[in-house]
Amino acid sequence: MSDHDEIERLRVENAGLRAELEETNQGVLALYAELDKQAEQLREASELKSRFLSYMSHEFRTPLGSILSIARLLTDELDGALAPEQHKQVAFVASAARELSDMVDDLLDLAKVEAGRITISPAWFELMDLFSALRGMFRPIMDATDADLIFEEPTGMPRLYTDDKKLAQILRNFISNAMKFTPRGEIRVSASLDGDDRVCFAVSDTGIGIPEELQASLFEDFTQVDSPLQKRVRGSGLGLSLCRQFAHLLGGEVGVVSTPGVGSVFHVVLPLTLPVEASDAAV
Repeated sequence: MSDHDEIERLRVENAGLRAELEETNQGVLALYAELDKQAEQLREASELKSRFLSYMSHEFRTPLGSILSIARLLTDELDGALAPEQHKQVAFVASAARELSDMVDDLLDLAKVEAGRITISPAWFELMDLFSALRGMFRPIMDATDADLIFEEPTGMPRLYTDDKKLAQILRNFISNAMKFTPRGEIRVSASLDGDDRVCFAVSDTGIGIPEELQASLFEDFTQVDSPLQKRVRGSGLGLSLCRQFAHLLGGEVGVVSTPGVGSVFHVVLPLTLPVEASDAAV
């Protein structure tokens, strides 16, 4: 084969390769365009879901508030005495309305987080005050169970600078979750220093535990673990997901360690002082 023929062969091969490359590039561009289209559709769907959750949460609040107000009026017997059985029935209505109200609050918080409209309001506070408030909140519920709720005294713990309401919501969800799986025994809330600049809050229980294969998904949206004890404390399946998102907004992280038949420990680790950049980014 002469040099001229070899050059012509190489020219033809090169032209073929250029054509294949151009075709591949066109395919890649079409794929990118399709991916951009799908990403935009997913973004629109996410925004629609957030708007729907926010709208429905607000709409549910008004009738639920009315139900709770009427239940309080009946319980206070302002319009006449109630029989013991009627008191039980009104208490059931009030309890169901409060459960629904908690679910609505979770949905509204989820919508705010996803829309980037959640507000972080840090302040200095004592852990003793936080634990006292939580103890008072759960006292009526724990009086009706065979489990004990124990708050370890936060002796020697410094003051914290973070959003105490978001932290209280994290711990409240942890405690409620522990109640689902602890028919008897104890639920213990504690706080300890984690290094020089972080604090670890732990909610441990002596309940039935959670299988290892289910633990990784506990902090995802709308996740619930089936349990024969679940009916005692119902929920939206959003509580632990919100705990994770709130912890991230506060510069921390959450986790769980659980052994079936022994119990579970849910924890959140937060900085003692909320970083300025975390507060600014979260507002």
